[in-house]
Amino acid sequence: MLTKLTHRARRALAACALALTALAAPAAAAPALWAIKDHDSTIYILGSIHILRPGTEWRSPKIDRAFAASQDLVLEVVGADDVAAMQAILPKYGIDLTTKLSTRLEPVDRERLAAAVAATGTPPQAVEVMRPWLASMSLSTLPLVKAGFDPKAGVELSLTAQAKAAGKPISGLETLEQQIRFLADLPPAVELAMLKATLEDFDKSVPMTEQMLAAWLAADQERLAAVFLAEGGLDDPAVYEAMLARRNRDWAGQLKAKLAGSGTSFVTVGAGHLVGPDSLQVELAKLGVTAERQ
Repeated sequence: MLTKLTHRARRALAACALALTALAAPAAAAPALWAIKDHDSTIYILGSIHILRPGTEWRSPKIDRAFAASQDLVLEVVGADDVAAMQAILPKYGIDLTTKLSTRLEPVDRERLAAAVAATGTPPQAVEVMRPWLASMSLSTLPLVKAGFDPKAGVELSLTAQAKAAGKPISGLETLEQQIRFLADLPPAVELAMLKATLEDFDKSVPMTEQMLAAWLAADQERLAAVFLAEGGLDDPAVYEAMLARRNRDWAGQLKAKLAGSGTSFVTVGAGHLVGPDSLQVELAKLGVTAERQ
């Protein structure tokens, strides 16, 4: 597992990535594409950014050819944009009507929470009933939306629409409930620490996402890793294990099993799963499957 990063180390990594973003021109015109193969199967793997500004150009002839050659599309989860499904699950795992969120926090973090809520225009009463993990996720996303990013412009929805138009089957590596429970099942202290990290880095969420986007579009895996692993909360080993390492191990097993079949598939998962010491490529290699950069 990744050695725990200190807050100082996270800031240093982010500062370094910011400097590189300012000084270096993109080394490639599109995100990195990977593939695993055997004698009768090919599985393409694309790292995605889940929320983009509308009009962001991320496609390339290489990506388009791989998608066109694929018989099916595999996502992290199918129906991530299903509002009705989300509304049915979130109250169970993300809402706590017994304890106000602010009462869980120390004074400095209560002040940060109030400032974040005011900055996003979220009704305070709506945040007060959230569990820490849900507040963390919400307060991480809302500044991006205000800055012009849109979940509907993300890679997954674009590829989903294209797959549906072409009549290609779509499947998921996880269910929506599984994804939510990766956070909801964290120990209470870890869940609270994730919220504190989000509040501490609240003003950095947009510039860090800009840095991540620039690295992703440039196919700069080292710079992408530096920015992604500097995100609030991922310096906690329990969060890192739940959100990245464990899932990558599971996905590697699923993809190896899929490779045992035949045909060509296109897989897209969050770009952060394809960087770092416990990346999906590393976990595939442990199972004897080599992921090659295309």
